[in-house]
Amino acid sequence: MALDLLIENNEVAFKALFTHATIGIVIVDSKGLIALANPFLCQLLGYQEKELSGENISILIPKNLRKKHQSHINSYFTKPLNRPMGQGMELRASKKNGEELFVEISLCSYNLNNEALAVAFISDISNQKRESEKIELYKNGLEKLVKERTADLNNALEREKELGKLKSRFVSLASHEFRTPLSTILSSTSLINKYNQDIGSEDITRHTTRIKGSVINLTNILNDFLSLDKLEQGAVKVTPEEFHWEELVKEVCEELENYFKVGQIVEKRHTGSPIVTTDKKLAKNILLNLISNASKYSGENKPITIKTEVAKNKISIEISDRGIGIPIEEQENLFSLFYRASNVGAIQGTGLGLNIVSKYVSLLGGTISVNSIPDVGTTFNISISTFEY
Repeated sequence: MALDLLIENNEVAFKALFTHATIGIVIVDSKGLIALANPFLCQLLGYQEKELSGENISILIPKNLRKKHQSHINSYFTKPLNRPMGQGMELRASKKNGEELFVEISLCSYNLNNEALAVAFISDISNQKRESEKIELYKNGLEKLVKERTADLNNALEREKELGKLKSRFVSLASHEFRTPLSTILSSTSLINKYNQDIGSEDITRHTTRIKGSVINLTNILNDFLSLDKLEQGAVKVTPEEFHWEELVKEVCEELENYFKVGQIVEKRHTGSPIVTTDKKLAKNILLNLISNASKYSGENKPITIKTEVAKNKISIEISDRGIGIPIEEQENLFSLFYRASNVGAIQGTGLGLNIVSKYVSLLGGTISVNSIPDVGTTFNISISTFEY
């Protein structure tokens, strides 16, 4: 009964539905002109009632999309279907003040007095869109955070693996490098006791020299490991002080006098200011390591050259030897942990010294490079910054 009354009074029912609907409704003719727009749509888009009548529907479209919209209207009237508009697309409507909002649109069509009309039902989904974007941002942020944490975990695992490898190499190296000097100390001490009873002092001197050399070698190995441990823990701090540079070089060479081989002499040359300001302890360790290496990897009667210059807030150091050199293809690995060139033979060492030196140079804001030719010699070039109080 109610349906029959509604049909008999369809004009009244249509007006009630059109006027009080809580969704935007707009009726458009085949030319794209607005025939009717309901109050809800007018309020939604900021227009007065009946203000939209006779206007082209493109007035409700963002300006940058209006040119294409007329072709869409023509296409729809060619084959009108009841359907959602722009499936899979982000649809936007334009308010009277130019503000844009996201909408969902459903289309249907009917004929009135042989004229084709289209009805669009328009819903504002801006709030849903903003919430969806927030969720998407949160999702992306969460995914990014998970990736970062995963990367951190993978890096930590890699560091742990590398640490495990280093520990294994350390145990292997320590067991070998420590055993040799300790065995020498033990055997030479036993022989000293024997020779002291029935052999002359020349043999005693020879064995005490062996003991001395082994102790020095063992001490150097221990110092390398202790220095590396402090560097890895970040316990090495730069403490600048003012001092006489040439006196430091002289002091280092004097400390190494008993370390040098027969006939090895150090040729020193300095230019520029004699006074510098940097970390004296780190600078000394750099010099000790590189000069002792120059001696270690050179033969008897081979000179070692030290050229230094202080200029433009930096100290330039060049240390050259005429030793065994370093194979060219191996030079890029020279500053890596535990790396020793393939041509060192029986020359003892930990493979830590140059890695430690490179870290000291970096702490002093400097650079280090090497130029070497096998069987000709090696030159290290270091540049470190001077400090101002």
